[in-house]
Amino acid sequence: MAEVIKMPRLSDTMEEGVVAKWLKKKGDKVEEGDILAEIETDKATMEFESFYEGTLLHIGVEEGDGAPVDELLAIIGEEGEDISDLINGGASEGSSKKESAEDDTDKDESEDEETEEDTEDASEEESGGGEIPEGVEIINMPRLSDTMEEGTVASWLKQEGDKVEEGDILAEIETDKATMEFESFYSGTLLKIGIQEGETAKVDSLLAIIGPEGTDVSSINTSGKKKKAKKESAKSEAKEEQTDAAESSEDSKEKSSSSNDGKRIFASPLAKKMAEDKGIDLSKVEGSGENGRIVKKDIENFKGEEKPAEAKKQTAEQTTAAAQPYTPAGEESFEDVKNSQMRKTIAKRLGESKFTAPHYYLTIEVDMANAMASRKYINEMPDTKVSFNDMVIKASAMALRKHPQVNSQWTGDNTRIAKHIHMGVAVAVEEGLVVPVLKFADQMSLTQIGSNVKDLAGKARNKKIQPSDMEGSTFTVSNLGMFGIVEFTSIINQPNSAILSVGTIVEKPVVKNGEIVVGNTMKLTLACDHRTVDGATGAAFLQTLKTYLENPVTMLA
Repeated sequence: MAEVIKMPRLSDTMEEGVVAKWLKKKGDKVEEGDILAEIETDKATMEFESFYEGTLLHIGVEEGDGAPVDELLAIIGEEGEDISDLINGGASEGSSKKESAEDDTDKDESEDEETEEDTEDASEEESGGGEIPEGVEIINMPRLSDTMEEGTVASWLKQEGDKVEEGDILAEIETDKATMEFESFYSGTLLKIGIQEGETAKVDSLLAIIGPEGTDVSSINTSGKKKKAKKESAKSEAKEEQTDAAESSEDSKEKSSSSNDGKRIFASPLAKKMAEDKGIDLSKVEGSGENGRIVKKDIENFKGEEKPAEAKKQTAEQTTAAAQPYTPAGEESFEDVKNSQMRKTIAKRLGESKFTAPHYYLTIEVDMANAMASRKYINEMPDTKVSFNDMVIKASAMALRKHPQVNSQWTGDNTRIAKHIHMGVAVAVEEGLVVPVLKFADQMSLTQIGSNVKDLAGKARNKKIQPSDMEGSTFTVSNLGMFGIVEFTSIINQPNSAILSVGTIVEKPVVKNGEIVVGNTMKLTLACDHRTVDGATGAAFLQTLKTYLENPVTMLA
């Protein structure tokens, strides 16, 4: 059955998109995950991939043309399938209503009036029963990444009734790629929260309502429209009762997160849970997050005393335990931890990569003596800081220039070789793994690479990184050397053809000029997609990379 693909919302403020380029033509075969087109949004030009398999039967927006979000973009289905109804489907409903109204001109006046009333009722139901109050702004769950379908509210930084200024951070939203801060584009009062902390909702679900203080927004439902004014009074009353109960519950929760003087305490959900488990009074904890917000590490580092009640409880438990004559040798137990959107996506993408791309691995050992001496000399210069990882990134980028086959991706019918070099750098964060991208890394100096990597890694760990910072990599470097890992293998970051795993520098005996001396070596392992990179090609790349690292002066030429 044919699938209709609409213009996606690729940024939270995107209202329309322009097709910069189609990477598939009408009649081409399409696999799930294939890049269909490059779409220019209000923020960036992004690749848009297919979620379906089949034949590209119809292109609704030509290259260079723009279209509103949700406009027909393409249709994928079985070759030769009749899709005429789908192509005309966007206008069929409206046109049928118009034709029906024109046909009714032959009916008597009373029937005309009934038809008009029915049309008005239908129109009211579609629009939600009337216009949204003046000055009120509906905020829906944004699409914060190109593949995001739903989001989880990790925490609210504003509460109902709070004043909000344009640019204030409203909430932290967990997407399939990262936990990101979501800021308000409006000023006013936060009148309603549509998705509570810890809850997950589809993109475009009602997230919040901002407007003038005191505005009644009870008639606006969770889809961002007004509730029907007719035939649903009983349901409305029931919903209002549930809302009151929920608000009462939220009030009690809020009180528990307030200090004795009534001042609100800002803390992440995880920090609250940890404090509760450890019996820590949040009012005694100093927050290190934005605006003094208490986060996980603040609870972990808290050195204050536990609450007396909690201490008594633990003493009682310890006394009871000591009095028991028998203690079981062991007890089986499990804890289910809900997977984050990022963790689900990591699992899906890495599984797809491992089981679709035929991986093979090549390992080489590099003499790092010259690299260590060069780094020491470089870092003695004022305001300069270069890491071994920066040197590996620079050397890899230059080696890719000489071995472009490694800087490629498999598309099925073609091997696409990138003429540009965008280096992905794997960064571990609390929720999982993200891969910020250094654009045109081969054109950067070592100090520029160091500065950019530090900036992007900091953004990733502080949840400030944007989807555009993690898109477009052509090759990836993963470094576990700082953890003392000597050698490891990585799963290829699709659609790349290769990923480099970097181990730690090891001091050990080596043979030089026929003598055993103390040396410093580092192992590099290249994981390659055998569909695009043959063994000899991967080996040649590693030899060039080794030459650059063992002779760092060549990277400065």
